[in-house]
Amino acid sequence: MTSGADQRQPLQLPDFPWDSLAPYAERARSHPDGFIDLSVGSPVDPTPAVVREALAAATDAHAYPATAGSPALREAIVDWFARRRGVDDLTVANVLPTIGSKELVGLLPFLLGLGKGDIVVHPSIAYPTYAIGGALVGATVVAADDPADWPEGTKLVWVNSPGNPDGSVLDVDQLRAAVARARELGAVIASDECYAELNWAGSEPTSSILDPRVIAGERNSVLALYSLSKQSNLAGYRAALVAGCSDLIAELLGVRKHIGLIPPEPVQEAMIAALRDEAHVAEQRERYRARRARLKPALEAAGYRVDESVAGLYLWVTNGRDSWETVSEFADAGILVVPGSFYGETPPQHVRIALTASDADITETVARLELLA
Repeated sequence: MTSGADQRQPLQLPDFPWDSLAPYAERARSHPDGFIDLSVGSPVDPTPAVVREALAAATDAHAYPATAGSPALREAIVDWFARRRGVDDLTVANVLPTIGSKELVGLLPFLLGLGKGDIVVHPSIAYPTYAIGGALVGATVVAADDPADWPEGTKLVWVNSPGNPDGSVLDVDQLRAAVARARELGAVIASDECYAELNWAGSEPTSSILDPRVIAGERNSVLALYSLSKQSNLAGYRAALVAGCSDLIAELLGVRKHIGLIPPEPVQEAMIAALRDEAHVAEQRERYRARRARLKPALEAAGYRVDESVAGLYLWVTNGRDSWETVSEFADAGILVVPGSFYGETPPQHVRIALTASDADITETVARLELLA
């Protein structure tokens, strides 16, 4: 007799792409002058003192926290959107904390009840988790940038501005067109805006999909995701949020209550501190701006072209060759970077280079690039 377990069909997911980088990481680590990791984009600078102090003060967390977030956290999110994103018409019913942003990216199709026969659209060059989230529920995943190419039957559209990996930015007109097309299709549109505060065109954040100029006060079927990992060096806290249509927020909250997706109370208090304090964000932005100002011209002097990369934590770099050849060249110099193939680029000719390295490592990278020129 065949047991039920024997009949189970495991999830059919692609191989985890980062595993294929392991041989190049090993080669880079053997460099006599040391290893420089410009791949993952994990923050290397300290978590701000104001945030750590708030976390420490909240460690007597003996009761269950609220899945919806504490009243103070929800008010802090609403206030932050008004101050930093130009979105001044939200209420606490429009916002929700999440356990990092990747969790919500990967689970959103499930939380919305999507499944086989539904279509999830994401950018053609994109963070892989958009596609994984669709695959987890058996949906059809389509990569397309032009709203005119989004097919009938689409139930969820992802846009990403500033983009990972390429640092591209969608302006108000482009976001407005994306929202209009999603509504024609009857689809939810979710904008991943995690790098918005890292705008190299100035000190103001990039435009949000919730900007009144985009949606004219009609938030139905529109969501914006944001993470504190980048602006506040909180990657280890798993601190993020989603805002937008109150009906969708209520739907997400209902499912999250059932399955226990609750940000810990100390993390919620840390988020309040991070959202209220703008000084540390400005300081971190200038650290990354200074590193970018050194790394970008060094890459160009070494014969590389930097495309897009007008915001965010990465430089999108090519010299016209296959991206794995470039990964290999950097590995020989003791530097690990990421191939464009991880993000769906066809043919893959770019590599993603992170700005999340210490000043000393940026200095050493620039020196090694001079040898590659």
